[in-house]
Amino acid sequence: MAILSLVAKYSPEVDDVFLALADPTRRGVVRQLGRGPASVGDLAGAFPMTLPSFLKHVRALESAGLIHTTKAGRVRTCVLNRERLAVVQDWLAEQHSIWQQRTDRLEQFVTDEEHPS
Repeated sequence: MAILSLVAKYSPEVDDVFLALADPTRRGVVRQLGRGPASVGDLAGAFPMTLPSFLKHVRALESAGLIHTTKAGRVRTCVLNRERLAVVQDWLAEQHSIWQQRTDRLEQFVTDEEHPS
């Protein structure tokens, strides 16, 4: 029952973020924006694709809530939404805790079998 509540707690948010981060171009954009805001043009320069193709990646990141964009004149600037990344960090921390507990129980089982009372 506890596992189902964890899945319900995170599923849509985590799914959206992982789906957006599944693409290496989008991960690269997030990595670049981790250094600070950047224009779409500056970001696109690092990737071997046309601007319209690159804009699809920007829209996917924006739809997932990983970035925000603002437009000033002809320049669209992207900013990383670090809070959205925290959703994944929380999920990963929870998974780490679950697996740590499982390996601790396995270690205890193996140790108990090696030294029976």
